[in-house]
Amino acid sequence: MKGTNTPILGAGMTGLATGWASGLPIYEAQGVPGGICSSYCIRPLRDNRMYMSPEDGEVYRFEIGGGHWIFGGDPAILHFIRSITPVKSYQRNSSVFFSKKDLYVPYPIQNHLGYLDKEIASKALTEIVTAPKETPRTMSEWLERSFGPTLVELFFAPFHERYTAGLWTRIAPQDAYKSPVDIPLVIQGAFDRTPPVGYNTTYIYPQKGLNTLAHKMARRCDVRYEKQVAQINIHRKEVLFTDGSGARYDTLISTLPLTKAMEMASLEVDERPDCYTSVLVLNIGAERGVRCPDEHWLYIPDTDSGFHRVGFYSNVDALFLPRSSQTTNDRVSIYVERAYWNREKPSDEEIKAYSKEAIKELRSWGFIEEVEAMDPTWIEVAYTWSWPGSKWRTKALKLLEKHNIYQIGRYGRWVFQGIAESIRDGFFMGSAMKNL
Repeated sequence: MKGTNTPILGAGMTGLATGWASGLPIYEAQGVPGGICSSYCIRPLRDNRMYMSPEDGEVYRFEIGGGHWIFGGDPAILHFIRSITPVKSYQRNSSVFFSKKDLYVPYPIQNHLGYLDKEIASKALTEIVTAPKETPRTMSEWLERSFGPTLVELFFAPFHERYTAGLWTRIAPQDAYKSPVDIPLVIQGAFDRTPPVGYNTTYIYPQKGLNTLAHKMARRCDVRYEKQVAQINIHRKEVLFTDGSGARYDTLISTLPLTKAMEMASLEVDERPDCYTSVLVLNIGAERGVRCPDEHWLYIPDTDSGFHRVGFYSNVDALFLPRSSQTTNDRVSIYVERAYWNREKPSDEEIKAYSKEAIKELRSWGFIEEVEAMDPTWIEVAYTWSWPGSKWRTKALKLLEKHNIYQIGRYGRWVFQGIAESIRDGFFMGSAMKNL
């Protein structure tokens, strides 16, 4: 490094890739690598987490942040992933579930209008084809102008109210590529089957769990665990940790969420900070219900307990089940997501009450029977959003760079991207730092 002192903050996928490419030290708040992209196990009727599967395999496998499947990405990055851990490939199987009507509509809903009531489908088709072309300012305006009032009222409004924790009428449009509008496919889907579309129609996943990828990358890196950042002193150029230790830097590479990096460095710009939503993930292992669907995940607009998505780990792969159930399929491993706005973390008692209601609702649908494992995880910064016309992100990144702090990764740069793209970012930054 020619005398340059450059630590890395965070041993998620981006930080690990940066450390792999550069050999620089990584400081990680937790005792294991991977960040929210890491797996763990729980035995039935137990509550302690294990980060490696026991020899008998009698555990439910979960992920810290819910289902994190590896989609898209540069072919070179996918080759790298395959070179260090065996993976399987999957075809997406997801639907919109209207629980009050017991109706499943394949995702994306606008390409499958034939599953809806004929009058609703006809109105929705007409509205999509004749939608105005003005540039929307907010997400709600974008949804209205893309899909029309009928589909917005039926699905997009109630779903996004939950998904964005009520922010959808105030934040800038985002995620258009996740649910593309293709008029010929919309018309075809009103009368016939349509091919899958979107950014995640196919994906891969490590055969032995996502934690194997993180651990194998970490073995090639210099990771200092249980080093949670308390402050970044930009004047002394020192990172201070909650255990009282510190690390000096000339240049600092940070995968911390952009809001947190600004707060830790005591920096502000003359813009209102952009917002984010937190997510409470309920990981549940249970006896499989008689009406449990086969989908990999469901988007649900009308839950009573407030969650917006249910994912079925074990519908993707049986490896998420205890070994004794991997052939009988009599159990199910599930993640349930509920969004909250900016640090509105519920109390332990509120989490217990919500968990009870969510499980009750899942049982009423016939998805699950007796629960054998239930573990909530809190993701402080899960989805990042911007206010219309905001320049906060650009100004914040420039100000940090002025103080030799470089933000990378999905949360560091306040952009949506998958695991493969995050690894690519890390390799790019690591290679650049190595050659300084």
